[in-house]
Amino acid sequence: MTTYSDYDPFAWVYNKYWGDDFTPRVFPILEQLVLRQLPAGAHILDLCCGTGQLAGTLTALGYRVTGVDGSSEMLCFARENAPDAEFVHADARSFTLPDSHDAVVSVFDSLNHVMTLEELTAAFRNVHAVLREGGSFFFDLNMAAGYGFTWNDNFGIVEEDHLCIVRTSYNPDEKIARFDTTIMLLEDGWERKDVTLLQKCYSPAEVLSALAEAGFTDVETCAHDEREGMTGLTESADRGFFLCRKPTL
Repeated sequence: MTTYSDYDPFAWVYNKYWGDDFTPRVFPILEQLVLRQLPAGAHILDLCCGTGQLAGTLTALGYRVTGVDGSSEMLCFARENAPDAEFVHADARSFTLPDSHDAVVSVFDSLNHVMTLEELTAAFRNVHAVLREGGSFFFDLNMAAGYGFTWNDNFGIVEEDHLCIVRTSYNPDEKIARFDTTIMLLEDGWERKDVTLLQKCYSPAEVLSALAEAGFTDVETCAHDEREGMTGLTESADRGFFLCRKPTL
């Protein structure tokens, strides 16, 4: 089982270089598919919230936001970036909260970090339990085409007081992506941290099956192209978006 404390050493560099990157890209999609349907002041759960940049954007718009993440260090930055949100240190596969949320969102391929279909189904069940009847669940996942295209790269960031060397790879047979990074921080001398993060690639059929097992029906899937906008989810899509609702009894 993945230990999400393994993400703690990555929190500082993630917050500096990646935390602000995805929110502007995903927000128009989130607004179109989810936020326009919510009442003012709706309660939103940001699952796998990372360093809290999306939570900060949502609270600034007047939403009540609870963020959940398995990394305590990520949450330290989240509390700074979104001081008006509430944050809970918990695992997506086992968390429990009251069923008081109008929507749950999980973006920036966060759920790809759940490494088995059984655990992904458990996370979906937990989401189902915290939603009000009729509540929306919106998330994205990296898809096979995206891994094959972008996860075979090496790059580095070098500054006077820190550096970050990243090596990515993807094994299509195991459907596992690997993100290896070496981080050097200058504090009282140079401190080195080596971090390996893994992601699992799931097919749309696997995701839909897990959602159905967790109790979600009427699932919408799509992709987004910067030139064409919203499109259907096909095998050529780098990233898939999924929207479903908790049935009203």
